[in-house]
Amino acid sequence: MTVHPARRRLILGAAGLAAAGLGARYWPQSTPDSALSSALSSIPGDLLGADAALGHRLRAGRFPAPSKTLETDVLIVGGGISGLAAGLRLHDAGRDFLLAEMEDAIGGNSRAGINAISAYPWGAHYVPLPSEESTEVRRLFERLGVIQGYDPAGLPIYDDYALCADPDERLLMYGQWQEGLLPQLGVSAAERAEYRRFFAQIAEFKARRGKDGRRAFCIPIDASSSDPELRALDRISFRAWLSQQGYGGEHLLWLLDYSCRDDYGAGLDAVSAWAGIHYFAARNGQAANAKSDTVLTWPEGNGWLVERMRAPIAKHIHTRALAVRVRDGARPVTDVYLPDADKVLRVHSRAVILAVPRFVAARIVQSTRFRLDATAFHYSPWLVANLTLDRLPAGPGADLAWDNVAYGGDMLGYVVATHQHLDMNPHQTVITAYWPLDRLPPAQARAEALARNAESWKALVAAEILRMQPDLAGAIRRIDLRLWGHAMIRPRPGFIWGAARREALKQHPPLYFAHSDMAGVSIFEEAYTYGVRAAEAVLGDG
Repeated sequence: MTVHPARRRLILGAAGLAAAGLGARYWPQSTPDSALSSALSSIPGDLLGADAALGHRLRAGRFPAPSKTLETDVLIVGGGISGLAAGLRLHDAGRDFLLAEMEDAIGGNSRAGINAISAYPWGAHYVPLPSEESTEVRRLFERLGVIQGYDPAGLPIYDDYALCADPDERLLMYGQWQEGLLPQLGVSAAERAEYRRFFAQIAEFKARRGKDGRRAFCIPIDASSSDPELRALDRISFRAWLSQQGYGGEHLLWLLDYSCRDDYGAGLDAVSAWAGIHYFAARNGQAANAKSDTVLTWPEGNGWLVERMRAPIAKHIHTRALAVRVRDGARPVTDVYLPDADKVLRVHSRAVILAVPRFVAARIVQSTRFRLDATAFHYSPWLVANLTLDRLPAGPGADLAWDNVAYGGDMLGYVVATHQHLDMNPHQTVITAYWPLDRLPPAQARAEALARNAESWKALVAAEILRMQPDLAGAIRRIDLRLWGHAMIRPRPGFIWGAARREALKQHPPLYFAHSDMAGVSIFEEAYTYGVRAAEAVLGDG
């Protein structure tokens, strides 16, 4: 989504929560009344997520003895964006490799689904225009035809069908939809002046260069200035910095909190000031045929990119293949568990690229040369829901947009999967709702989320959607849900420029690491770049 803070809460009494089958400790939203609850019980839908049983087995470490041995040049562990990027680079270099992914499909949090109406995202659903430093991503987009050429001034010409169609955003405030996400309804003159001051300060950060001559804020993050004055912003929370600067208007703080929850899965108190400013100041992508703030999107979100990265290397990919042990050595030895056959394969390789989150790598890597520590890595849990509707959402005010946000609920809002369809049927659509579960510490939020069943989640999601769109009562035909327990790395104060991330950037040939959590933010550009760089390190080392 695009660009949240103090949100109005509708607190449930214990009796109402119990009736909905929900715990009373966390979820401060209203639930449907009894008639709607009854109606929801007949709506089909599945609750999806990582294979919990497989994950628990990995933690327990009990697997059969290896029954077969394989040889390959490079083993890639993990089939998210970083793993696919590494595989594509090795493929281009003509190298032999295998890619092992524990889930039943590749893509990580860029996975997608499809039904009779539309493809739809299960996670990441857009990429902003790549910044000038995002050279690897621009090359990929040229390869895939997303960038179709350049104008005489050197500006990229993007595929019109990938550019988000208008209208792109709308915000529900006080029962009325407005265009754009910057609150306008009921905003005082003083708050509008605060808007102007904040965005003027962001413009200064965007143009600023550190003492080393680098841009203050870049994507990839590691291209950013190392100026100590700028990096000091990473040591305090975004809220603390905003307070120091005299920003306190409700509507501006809402927008900034929303932005952090959208990109990082956590609000103003939980992310660093450096990360908060980076959200606004790092993007400098331009296009010959679009505004600079346009995003690239597809009905299935970033699943479109996943499929086109997968296709050339499909024969190398093995799903439902869980790396359970990686033994460091001159030629690493990796045990890969195949749950469907209840067998373990032993894979000997010249190198291993671990394209998995740090907490997974720390669990499976065995080495006497180095130790992986994931204690400083905190991950935000999310719920994503895809609702199949037999009519389009409406509402007073601005027309339906791609991204539709409510000023008020804990859920961020929804995007419309059919927004990019040329032949969109106005009577049916799929909307994808996004809900960062950030009102409790991550481990507690994960535990409570996983303890809830599909019916409970359907009730919560439907209540939020119907609060935004009462016109959809009776129009919901299906609600499918996916829980992401570790959806994205959380850039807490002190993490991006701290010792833990600095240590994580070290490679330990013949073991190499590639994942967006190495950047401290979970965005496509970082994941892809780390994957390419890991593969090139393997190639460079012979």
